[in-house]
Amino acid sequence: MSVAPRVLVAGLFHETHTFLEGETGWEDFEVLTADALLQLRGNSSPLGGALEVAHTLGWDVVPTLMALAAPSAIVGDAVFEQYWGQFAGLASQAEREAPLDAVFLVLHGAMVCQSIPDVEGELLTRLRKLPGLSEIPVFGVYDLHANFTQAMARLSDCLVAYRCNPHTDGRASAVRAAYLLQRALETGVVPRTLLAQPGLIWPPTGTGTDTDPMKSLVQLARVLQEETPEFWEVNVNAGFAYGDIHDAGVSFTIVTEGEPEQARASLDRLCQAALAMAEVGNVVERPASEVLPLLDRHAPGLTVLVEPSDNIGGGAPGDCTGLVRAMLAERLPNAAACLCDPHAVAILRQHSPGDVLTLPLGGRGSRLDPGPLLLEVELQGCHAGRFELRDKQSHLATMVGDFFDMGPCAVVKHGELTLLLTSIKTPPMDLGQWLHVGIDPARFSFVAVKAAVSHRRAWDPISKGNIWVGTPGPCSSDLRAFPFQHVRRPIFPLDPLSEVTHGPISAS
Repeated sequence: MSVAPRVLVAGLFHETHTFLEGETGWEDFEVLTADALLQLRGNSSPLGGALEVAHTLGWDVVPTLMALAAPSAIVGDAVFEQYWGQFAGLASQAEREAPLDAVFLVLHGAMVCQSIPDVEGELLTRLRKLPGLSEIPVFGVYDLHANFTQAMARLSDCLVAYRCNPHTDGRASAVRAAYLLQRALETGVVPRTLLAQPGLIWPPTGTGTDTDPMKSLVQLARVLQEETPEFWEVNVNAGFAYGDIHDAGVSFTIVTEGEPEQARASLDRLCQAALAMAEVGNVVERPASEVLPLLDRHAPGLTVLVEPSDNIGGGAPGDCTGLVRAMLAERLPNAAACLCDPHAVAILRQHSPGDVLTLPLGGRGSRLDPGPLLLEVELQGCHAGRFELRDKQSHLATMVGDFFDMGPCAVVKHGELTLLLTSIKTPPMDLGQWLHVGIDPARFSFVAVKAAVSHRRAWDPISKGNIWVGTPGPCSSDLRAFPFQHVRRPIFPLDPLSEVTHGPISAS
């Protein structure tokens, strides 16, 4: 193009756990506008990657609004209206100044408000009604755990999913999406999106892309894309199991400039492959009380004990005490864990290293937890919580960029158990969390992490393996324990696999 294309850039990013208590408000979101948004160019986030491409290609970027929050409870309707009011005002002003050529969005794909089950679809619906935005290309990037909807397929032109879980490629996926938008701007060809939804909903523990079923599905997607030049992108969406909406679960989209029948045939192959591996993706852990007694306490090396029920990356509070209680009951040697407990940290900050005191720890964030754990602990030290990520391609970097702040922190010991207490729940996706407080986590024999699979890029290189254990908590992998009301039925594992078939494949 001889004239720099004017591309409006925006983002709305939240993974909503609809079964959690409480409500996520506007104050829980980090909101960036104008120059603050542009300053992310070049950092490790998806938006940072997209802005870097825009700069390289000479786009005239029109920054509007980016709002993002950590996974948490259902979002208040007022939050979306606040976001929309600001976004619509900025977008309308930009269009009045000069015509826009395209829109680029950074989304999650699993945001739910009190009366808006499909927030991304509602955003696109309203966006398409703004003056000058009804016909221009809408491209963007989104999380692999999106619950992709019909409205998202119909009202966007090309949304690109992450391909990896742990999400090591969020930035790379945004870069890929930006170059696809450049392709559309240069050629004038705008693709369409077709969506297929097999009747499957898998817990996060079954959605890692280094193992089946996701490994084979992502590989098949790449084969289909390589075989078919008309396919711009083939997306495998693992879905977010704790979002109780009609469209929750596994889905596939194909962005194509070809005939719909071609894409429908490929989507059918993906659906059939997913249904054939339905049981493989339904990963449910054995209880900690059964697993921990079997551990070898004297073998060298670090064993990572994974507690999916308190998966911070899935919205859990990060303060559940089930696994810590089990570790103490089994007297695991040279062990460590992290709990989010701002109340305990505030008390400990009034003391000095070496002080011994008895505190109720954790157990306040979920009604499923047995409650605070009363422990006598020795304070090792207090610390500020902002740290630079050691791995700029980590799952956490995709969420926050280059830095994370876990709030004021304290390190305490109870016998052979070391506890890192934070004021802000911190996904265990980067070893900088421990190194920042002067602790090399590789020196432990057992470390508890509150995750499903997102921790693995950080922890696998320093450990001899992972052991997943079941405890009480809001992100249990046993999906049949949740009171689903809105998800489409039949769907496995809520219903017998024999009753499940994938529905019709829709076109935008």
